[in-house]
Amino acid sequence: MPNPRNSNIKCNWLPFLVAGCLAVSPEGSQKNASAWGPTASGNIGRARILAMRGAAATPTAAPTIAQTPAPTAPKKYIFSKTLSGHSSWVNTIAISPDGKMLVSGGRDRTIRLWNLETGSEITTLIQDSREVRSVAISPDGKTLASGSGDETIKVWNLETRELVRTVKAHSYSVRTVAISPDGRTLASASPDRTIKLWNLETAAEERTLRGHDSFVWSIAFSPDGKTLASGSYDRTVRIWNLGGGRRNRVLQGHSQAVLAVAVSPDGNTLASGSTDGSIKLWNMDTGTQQSTLARHFQWVSSLAFSPDGQILASASADNTLKLWNTSNGAAIDTLTGENGHTAPVTCVAFTADGKTLISGSADNTIKIWHLEGS
Repeated sequence: MPNPRNSNIKCNWLPFLVAGCLAVSPEGSQKNASAWGPTASGNIGRARILAMRGAAATPTAAPTIAQTPAPTAPKKYIFSKTLSGHSSWVNTIAISPDGKMLVSGGRDRTIRLWNLETGSEITTLIQDSREVRSVAISPDGKTLASGSGDETIKVWNLETRELVRTVKAHSYSVRTVAISPDGRTLASASPDRTIKLWNLETAAEERTLRGHDSFVWSIAFSPDGKTLASGSYDRTVRIWNLGGGRRNRVLQGHSQAVLAVAVSPDGNTLASGSTDGSIKLWNMDTGTQQSTLARHFQWVSSLAFSPDGQILASASADNTLKLWNTSNGAAIDTLTGENGHTAPVTCVAFTADGKTLISGSADNTIKIWHLEGS
């Protein structure tokens, strides 16, 4: 396995190396059994038998078949446009709270700002020294944080588009960053096996979370900001209590590295995705596994809940986006084909109103998908 200090391959190629050892069975299809009501044929047969015996056949009316209401059609996202500008993989995306601007970061070492209404590129913020691994926007939309392969975190003023500060954050690359719901705390995770909490305004380090036995690949805050979920190459998911009162939990169930975690809008459900191709749903309060969704054919690189919590979107190295019904685990749709990505899908996110789904890929593009009828 390459040394994580190698600037060009220390993070992006790790999933390839792990996935190269996997043998994932094809996704199984599901058939819904039809519910058949009674028919009049049974009454006709009874009349004939009675007539043959010489008995009077009393005609009976065919029973009324109850009409089952048609199920509500699942939400369907339709391809809208492709954003091109990155010259290499799109590693990460973040959407402004008002849904008007998209920020993307890539292996081409740039951070790009896009107008989501027109699809045009607004500006390029930086030509970084290493690839941009992760971006996050504060809840008020004024601050951008980025994590880089050069082991630093950069904080930007999105209104002036100026770099505010650069912080040497980890001993290896910064794999992912996240901003707490109250906008006060920045969390970062790294292959150095640690998660660090920072004061977003001052960039002062407040806390280091230790416990994972291998690279920490993904993090996500709960909606109340009191807990943080993390996924690691040690095959576990951890739930960290940031406010006291509850012990930390270690969730075990994946057979390979956990590359993606996401917390539902109500804070009750945690989703995790792995290089084993599976997605698992967990109870955030008890830590119990609720369900396992049908597998992708390759590793799951990113997860996102819709704002109403009814849909989970998953991005995968099998070049697809999948949408799942969170209440029953059923697959709703697979976004692929002529307008889909042609290489591993690396990141996915919903706008705050749930009407737009956005994905980034190793094919160097960003795809925009709109909710049908919106």
